[in-house]
Amino acid sequence: MNKIRKQDALDYHSSGRKGKLEVIPSKPYSSQRDLSLAYSPGVAEPCLAIAENREDVYKYTTKGNLVAVISNGTAVLGLGDIGPEASKPVMEGKGLLFKIFADIDVFDIEVDASDVDRFVETVKAIAPTFGGINLEDIKAPEAFEIEKRLVEELDIPIMHDDQHGTAIISAAALLNALELAEKNIEDVRIVVSGAGAAAISCLDLYVRLGAKLENIAMFDSKGHINTSRDNLDERKSRFATEQAFTDLGDALKDADVFLGLSKGGIVNGDMIKSMTSNPIVFALANPDPEIGYEEAMATRDDVIMATGRSDHPNQVNNVLGFPYIFRGALDVRATCINMEMKLAAVQAIARLAKEPVPDEVNEAYDMRNIAFGRDLIIPKPLDPRLITEVASAVAKAAIDSGVAKYEIDDWGAYKQELIRRLGRDNKLIRSISERARKRPKRVVFAEGDSYKILKAAEQASDERIAFPVLLGSRDRIENMIKENSIELTDYEIIDPRHPEEAERLTLFAEKLFAKRQRKGMTLTEARKAMRDRNYFGAMMVETGDADALVSGLTRNYRNVIRPALQIIGMEEGVEKVAGMYIIDSGSGPIFFADTTVNADPTWEELVDITLLVAKTVRRMRMTPKIAMLSYSNFGSAYGKDSNKMRKAAAFLQKHHPDLIVDGEIQANFALNNEMIAENFPFSTLRGRKVNTLIFPNLAAGNIAYKLMQEMGDKEVIGPLLLGMKKSFHVLQMGSSVREIINMVRIAVVDAQNK
Repeated sequence: MNKIRKQDALDYHSSGRKGKLEVIPSKPYSSQRDLSLAYSPGVAEPCLAIAENREDVYKYTTKGNLVAVISNGTAVLGLGDIGPEASKPVMEGKGLLFKIFADIDVFDIEVDASDVDRFVETVKAIAPTFGGINLEDIKAPEAFEIEKRLVEELDIPIMHDDQHGTAIISAAALLNALELAEKNIEDVRIVVSGAGAAAISCLDLYVRLGAKLENIAMFDSKGHINTSRDNLDERKSRFATEQAFTDLGDALKDADVFLGLSKGGIVNGDMIKSMTSNPIVFALANPDPEIGYEEAMATRDDVIMATGRSDHPNQVNNVLGFPYIFRGALDVRATCINMEMKLAAVQAIARLAKEPVPDEVNEAYDMRNIAFGRDLIIPKPLDPRLITEVASAVAKAAIDSGVAKYEIDDWGAYKQELIRRLGRDNKLIRSISERARKRPKRVVFAEGDSYKILKAAEQASDERIAFPVLLGSRDRIENMIKENSIELTDYEIIDPRHPEEAERLTLFAEKLFAKRQRKGMTLTEARKAMRDRNYFGAMMVETGDADALVSGLTRNYRNVIRPALQIIGMEEGVEKVAGMYIIDSGSGPIFFADTTVNADPTWEELVDITLLVAKTVRRMRMTPKIAMLSYSNFGSAYGKDSNKMRKAAAFLQKHHPDLIVDGEIQANFALNNEMIAENFPFSTLRGRKVNTLIFPNLAAGNIAYKLMQEMGDKEVIGPLLLGMKKSFHVLQMGSSVREIINMVRIAVVDAQNK
C-alpha cells in the first residue's frame, strides 16, 4: 500500500485551489442575454413552472444529479469523534469519488448536531435541494436511528454507506466465495469480529441472502454476544446466541466464514488452521487487517481471502457500490434505496466477477488472464462495466419494487448513456498507474539534484512504480534529501563525473564513439559528452543498466533529445520521431501531435507521424479516432497546409483502412459530432468521438496544447517522445511534480511495452 506522509497529504489538500471540489457553471454565461436567462428576469419562468408542478424541479435544476454527503463528524474513518469541521476533507473526498466513478455532483454538508432529533430535522430541512443523501461517518447506534427516520420521512434515495456499502460488497464476495468453496449460505457458520454499523448491516444482508441467525457468532469489544449478557441493544440482541464462546479463537474452531470489521492483529494462523476446509476469511480492518494476507495464505493453501487493502487480491472497496447504486436510484427518481435495490447490487457485482474480464482491465492491472477464482471473487475497481451493470440492476429493481417515479423503456440506450458518463475523469492515467505498479522499472532521473525531481522520485518509490536512479553529485543530492526530509527507498545515486564511474564512463564513451565515428564525432568528444548526464543516462538505458529515462526539467528540449537520438535511436521501421501531448479534456483524453519535434512536416511525414501516434494510442488500450486538422474543411480552401493534410488523410484511408481517420477538417468540426453530422455527413468521423488531433505543423500543435494548458484549466501530460527504440521521455521545462510523476508512469509502461 502506498505510504502517505503527513506533509504530502496536507500539501495535496492545500495546494492551488483549496480542497477537492468546485462548482462549475453548466450553461453559457458570456453575454448579458445569458446572464438574464440564468438569473433575473429569465429565471422566473422555471420557478413558476416548478411552483405549478414540483416534479419539474428535476427538469430545470441539478436536483436529479445532486447528492448530499452529510456527516456530523462523530465517527470519522478510524479517528473517532473529531467534529464536523474535521470531517470535511473526508466528505469532499467522497464527493470526488461520486463524480469520477458515476458523474454524480455532490455538495458536502457538515452538520454540527450530534443529537438525533436535531440532525434529522436539519437534513429534512435541506432535503429539497438534493436528489439523494449519502450519510457518512456517524457513530452507532445513532446512525441506525438517523437513517431509519430519514428513510421513513423523506422521499429521495438515502443510504448510510458505512453500513450498507461494506455490506453490499462483502455480500457479493461471500456469494462467490461460497460457490468456490462449494458450500451453501444456509449451512455455513459465520464468526464476526466487530458489532458496529458496518458489521450489523453485513449480517442483516447475509441473513436476507439465507444465512441462519443460529449459525452466527458476533463479538464486540466485551466478547461474544450471547443471551447471558446484559444491556444488549436491540440490534446486538438479535444476534445473541444460546451458545457462548470464551473467545474468538474458540468460536473460529470449525467455522466456515470469518468476517473482521474491528482492529488489526487479533487473528493468528492457528485460528485459521482450526477452521473448516476452504475457509473464507474477510479481514476488512484497514490499514491493518485482523490477520495479514501473507500470514493467512501461508497458513493453509485453501484459504479464500479478502481484505480492505488495495495491494492484495479481493479488496472489499465501497467504491464498487455506492456510486453506481446512487446512479441507478437517481436515474429512475427512486423514493428510497430499499432492500430489493441493495440485493440487486449484490447480485450484479457477484455476477460481473464471473464474466470474462475485458482486455482493458487486464492491461490496467498488467495481467493477462484475470478470471473468476480465489483471487477474483469481486470485480476490480477499475472495471468499466460496473457502472452499466450495477446502476442498471439497481434502477430495474427500483422500478420492479414500485419505488421509481420514472421508468426506463430502452435499457440499451440507458447503458450507452452510462458509458458516455465514464469519460468524466482521466481514467487513462489511473489505468497506466496500475499497470506501472505491476512491473516497476529502473528509471533514470538525469536531473537528480532538483527538488521537484527528488519529490517525484519519492512518490514513484512510494507508489512502487519505479526504482529511481538519480544522476548528479552524491553529496549534493544526499544533502537535498536530508534537508527536505525526502524519504526514498530502493534508489541509487550515480555521479558520472566521479572517479568511481571512470571505468563505466570510458566504456560508454567507446560505445558512443562506435555509433558516431562516421558522423563527425571523435573519441575525445565522446568522452566529453559522457560527462553530460543526459548522454550518460541515455547510454544506461541503451546498455540495459536502466529501463527508462526522464529529463528536461531544467534543460532545453533540443539538448535533451539529441543524446536519445544519437545513442538509443528510433524503433525499427520508424523514419521520424514525433512529440505528443495528452490533454485531459474532462470527457476523456485527447492526443495532440506533433507538438515538439517536426517543424513543418510534408504530407508523407504526416502519414508517418499519424501512424506512430495511432500505434501509441493503441498501446494505451484506446482506439484512435483521428482528425487531420487544418483551417479548411474537405477542400473548402486551398493552400500548403490544407493540401498536405488532405493528401495525408487520403493516403491513410486508402492504405490503412483499419484506421478511423479523416480530414482536412477544422478543429471545431472535428470535436463536435452534431456539426459534422449536419455539415459533413459523408465523413468517417461522423458519430465518432475524435480523440486524436494531428496538426499541420509544429507551430499549430505547440500553440494549441499550450493554450489548452493555460486557458482551459486542463491537465496536460507530456511531451511523449514517440518512435524511440527504448523508453526516453522529455519533460517540459518547469514541470510540476505531478506532471513529472505522470511522465514517470508513462515511461515505465513504455518500458514494459518495449
